[in-house]
Amino acid sequence: MSGCSGCRQAGTSFDLAMAFQPIVDVETGRAWAYEALVRGPNGEGAGQVLAAVTDENRYAFDQQCRIAAIEQAVAAGIVDTGARLSINFLPNAVYSPVACIQLTLKTAAATGFPTDRLIFEFTENEEMADTAHVATIIDTYRRKGFATALDDFGAGHAGLSLLARLQTDIIKLDMELVRNIDASLPRRMIVEGLVQMFARMNITVVAEGIETAAEYQTLRALGVRYMQGYLLTRPGFRVLPAHVLPSDAPVMLRA
Repeated sequence: MSGCSGCRQAGTSFDLAMAFQPIVDVETGRAWAYEALVRGPNGEGAGQVLAAVTDENRYAFDQQCRIAAIEQAVAAGIVDTGARLSINFLPNAVYSPVACIQLTLKTAAATGFPTDRLIFEFTENEEMADTAHVATIIDTYRRKGFATALDDFGAGHAGLSLLARLQTDIIKLDMELVRNIDASLPRRMIVEGLVQMFARMNITVVAEGIETAAEYQTLRALGVRYMQGYLLTRPGFRVLPAHVLPSDAPVMLRA
C-alpha cells in the first residue's frame, strides 16, 4: 500500500474523548507528562470503547486516538505547560511506521504541539506476533525525535525477555509491583534492582498506580522520580487535572 489512507477501514469512525492523567516529576513537583486515556464522548470507560475495536477497524481506531489525544490536549492547555503528551498506540495497527505517523505529524503541526514532546506508549499483555516489527517502530519513532514507553512492565509478556529485544526510552512499572510495596520486601528489592538497572541503560522509570502515601514515600526512597496514580490525582475528563504531592515524611517499612 502506498500510504496509511490505503489501509483505513472505509466508513469507520469512533466518537472519542480523552481523559488526561499526569506523570509527575516528584523532584520538581511539576507534571512531566500527561497520559491520554481513551473515553467515550460522555466519559464512558476505556473498556466500553475498546469493546468496539476489531481486527478490521483497529487501524482507524489507532489513528483517531492519536488525533483526539493531540487535539484535546492542546485544547486543554498542554502546550503552555511544557509537559509531554503520552499517547497509547497499538503496535499491531502500524503496518508501516513511516507512513502511519504522517497523520500524527500533520495533527501536531496544525495544533502547534511540538513533536519532540510526544511519547508513544504501548503495552503487551499478550505475546507480540512480530517483535522485530515493533523494534522497527521504536527505532523509527526515536529517529523522528519521539520517545517510546513500555507500559505494565512486569505483567504478562512485558518482562525482561521483551526488554532484551526492545529498548524503549521509558519503562512504566506494573502496578502489581507498586501495590503495598511498603509492606513487601520482595517488591522493594525487585524495584530497587530495576531502578538501578534502568539507570545504567539510560531508561526513564515511571511508577504507576500509586494509591497510598506509604507507596509514594517508599518509591521515592528507592530512587523513582516519575510517578502516576490516584494518590496524586485522578484523570481529568478533557482537562489537565491539578495534582498534589503527599508529605515526604519517612514511612515505616514492613517485611
